[in-house]
Amino acid sequence: MTGLSAETIEKLKTTNSATLSTLLLKRGLRNTAIRGVRPLRTDLEPMVGPALTVRYIPAREDIDGSEYSSSPDNFQRKAIDTIEAGHVLVLDCRNIPEIAGIGAVLMRRLIFRQVAGVVLDGGVRDSMDIAELGLPTFCTGAAAPANLVAHHASDMNQPIACGGVAVYPDDVMFGDAEAVIVIPRKWADEIADEAVAMDRQEEFLKLEIESGKPTVGVYPPNAETQERYKAWLASRA
Repeated sequence: MTGLSAETIEKLKTTNSATLSTLLLKRGLRNTAIRGVRPLRTDLEPMVGPALTVRYIPAREDIDGSEYSSSPDNFQRKAIDTIEAGHVLVLDCRNIPEIAGIGAVLMRRLIFRQVAGVVLDGGVRDSMDIAELGLPTFCTGAAAPANLVAHHASDMNQPIACGGVAVYPDDVMFGDAEAVIVIPRKWADEIADEAVAMDRQEEFLKLEIESGKPTVGVYPPNAETQERYKAWLASRA
């Protein structure tokens, strides 16, 4: 895993999913927002961290009995017990919302491991308990049935699908109240810089629109608007 610098993390935490999806679109990436997931809480700061992935396949009755939970071959438990601080656990739950991919006890282990958050295209059990823990969690909603009802953790740290989006180990996961965005690690540092600049310019463009100016020439900004923006920046320096 390639660690993110504290500077990049802090820059990304000041931006939002809309800005990041636009910057990725400019690089040709259209499928970057994980579909069907929502945060359990919308009052937390944005989640930012490299992905550690776990893939679920359909459970099989002769393998996924209750003893499998404590098996050393259980990749879900391996991931939870070895994930590095600051990382995001991303679970491929095959878009099954009615089955829980994780519950409150295992979430507490992740908090002890100081993870940045959890993303899964499936449900969570003990959802109110998990919400109170304050760990950023993005899922399809509440689901009482345990993961062994439908899921077998087949591997970890391999490319997975989550909410219809490809997630590779070490991709940077960003989550806010609106969406979860997958950022290729190779672009994370430069996108963080661009996001700060883009958000600053959009702050000015909002003021322009609020002052009564038409959208044409302002959004996107033409040369005259760019000059006004430079003057606005200089006045704030």
